[in-house]
Amino acid sequence: MIAIFKTRTVKYMLMLTVSAFTLQSCFVAKDYTRPEVEETENLYRTDALPTDSLSMADMSWKELFNDPYLVQYIEEGLQNNIDIRVAIQQVLAAEAYAKQGKAGFLPTLGANASANRSYFSDNGQQGAQFTGSGKDHIDQFQLGGNVSWEADIWGKIRSNKRATDADYLRTVAAHQAVKSRLVADIAATYYQLLALDAQLDITEKTIAIRDSSVSTIKILKDAGNVTQVAVDQNIAQYNNARALQVDLETAIFQTENTLSILLGQQPQQYERSMLDEQELQSDIKLGVPSTLLRNRPDVIAAEYNLVRAFEMTNVARSNFYPSLTLTAGGGFQSLQLDELVSTSSLFANIVGGLAQPIFNQRKIRTQKEVADAQQEQALLEFKRSLLIAGNEVSNALYAYNQETKKFEFRELEVEALRNAENNSMELLKNGYANYLDLLISRQSALSSELNMIDSKLQQLLTIVDLYEALGGGWK
Repeated sequence: MIAIFKTRTVKYMLMLTVSAFTLQSCFVAKDYTRPEVEETENLYRTDALPTDSLSMADMSWKELFNDPYLVQYIEEGLQNNIDIRVAIQQVLAAEAYAKQGKAGFLPTLGANASANRSYFSDNGQQGAQFTGSGKDHIDQFQLGGNVSWEADIWGKIRSNKRATDADYLRTVAAHQAVKSRLVADIAATYYQLLALDAQLDITEKTIAIRDSSVSTIKILKDAGNVTQVAVDQNIAQYNNARALQVDLETAIFQTENTLSILLGQQPQQYERSMLDEQELQSDIKLGVPSTLLRNRPDVIAAEYNLVRAFEMTNVARSNFYPSLTLTAGGGFQSLQLDELVSTSSLFANIVGGLAQPIFNQRKIRTQKEVADAQQEQALLEFKRSLLIAGNEVSNALYAYNQETKKFEFRELEVEALRNAENNSMELLKNGYANYLDLLISRQSALSSELNMIDSKLQQLLTIVDLYEALGGGWK
């Protein structure tokens, strides 16, 4: 009898299993295809449209930056930065959900063990039956398990798996975006420190020259060539340079603290090289606009978010169709504990059922409409990320070209004003010039030198901005 029961059970389960796998071919879920995005046609706003797919974003940051101190600080930042570590934890959390999504194809399995004692009322039906036996209670012991499996007929489980995979890849891309931003921030902060050092060096040299100039003006005043006003003006200009020195030292101190935050370290002084030694010998290659789809981490993350929303729309659509679930349970059940594990105590049940939602307070339709809206929102955000990326590339490229031109003019300005300062001093010593001419040329010379350093800094920063805008820094 038991053998016949087992044979029928196996045949029944095989029939349901084959039916389930046959029905799985009836997918309602659609496959994702990247939408046509017209916004990529002229993202860079330049007449020299790139035709080569090669981009400077494909270059490692170790190749772009050749300053050993900067390379060391970027490596430390990628290891210790708090934002990087937070992003890693987000990736790990998404990875756990992705693993759960893959397990959706597997059955659920549970086990249970129970012992139950029931006392009956003497006046009740069951109590009256046991009155003659001298028992006032009954024991029951059970040891069993159950398994349940849902057939993925309409592709709901598959779509849910793809959605969790896409969300995991989105967090990976978000982590890459944090890395790209961090590399750019560390480089920009480091170059700002070098520029401040150069400006401080010029200011200190200017202070020394103006200190000597005050002594010279006093001698000219004693000789009757200038008045006390000239002496006072030179002393004021000397102290103005000293105040500027204090401002620059404060800015250096604060910038070093900013760098320490980026590196995930305590505030400290950092070793560094000089601004004049910085040369980013990189070939400015933009690549065609479509390369942003594979290089910009934020654009990549936006597309994976679109994929996730697309798959969740599939899930919402599949909820309109019936689901097939196979459930089986079995084990040992006995009134006597010593007879629990025996063939006579075996029990089993198998249930295969289709569940079709008919009226569910509009919940399923609402889920579908919300999923459609969220998918459209994700598509718009994907397009916006492309527009923002193109705008950043366009701005950085234009700024780089303009700063390159400006730097040449700054060099000529500094050279002319230095000559004017030297000539004014010589003319003043010989009584052929007014001290105001010297003061004006001297102040202009200092300002132009500081501006030239700033122009050099802006050149470096625009390359860093362009590198990040194209999606570099995370590879």
